[in-house]
Amino acid sequence: SHMSSSHHLLLLCFLAIFVPALCIPGVYFNVLEGQRKCFIEDVGENMLVMGSYSNPDYNRLSQQMPYNNERFVTAITVSVMDPAGQILLSHETSESGRFAFTAHISGEHQICLQTNTSSWYGQQRTFRFSLKLEYGESAVDYSELAKQEHLSAIEVEVRKLNDKIKNIRIEQEYMKKREEVFRDTSESTNGRVLLWAVLESVFILVFGFYHLQSLK
Repeated sequence: SHMSSSHHLLLLCFLAIFVPALCIPGVYFNVLEGQRKCFIEDVGENMLVMGSYSNPDYNRLSQQMPYNNERFVTAITVSVMDPAGQILLSHETSESGRFAFTAHISGEHQICLQTNTSSWYGQQRTFRFSLKLEYGESAVDYSELAKQEHLSAIEVEVRKLNDKIKNIRIEQEYMKKREEVFRDTSESTNGRVLLWAVLESVFILVFGFYHLQSLK
């Protein structure tokens, strides 16, 4: 009996630890109704970005109005703003889908999620949302491209290779610009530190000279 209880306890522990992990379909983050949720993505100039999303709580977005039985749908919108403050994309999501944008300038792009409602009869609801971003050639659906442009398998591979080379050049240019900015910042900081050290030395010499004069 004691052994049986131990086995049951071990089984329960195993199920509690491992089974939920096997059942989780993906990683989601929460979008609180009425609040804007943003994150930053560093994207190079002319880089294509493809976003794939899913909204497991999509059915909860549609609510029946209590006074006229009509249905009202709360929409979750994805927006993308570049470093210059220009809106590159504003996409109203569905249960699942994709969106794409191309960066016009290099730098930190702000990707935000927001509902079109602030609450539901005074209650703020929370919705799960999954988002995956792909860049460059990884964001291109070459199977669909081959159908649209009637490309052979070899032509598709050549297109992939050309896109990969293009994206490598974009990344290299972006890294070069970032290194230039970092170098300029470092040189400016070093110059200020050197100036402060010189001024501090001059101050100490003047103070020492004044102190010696006062002792005479």
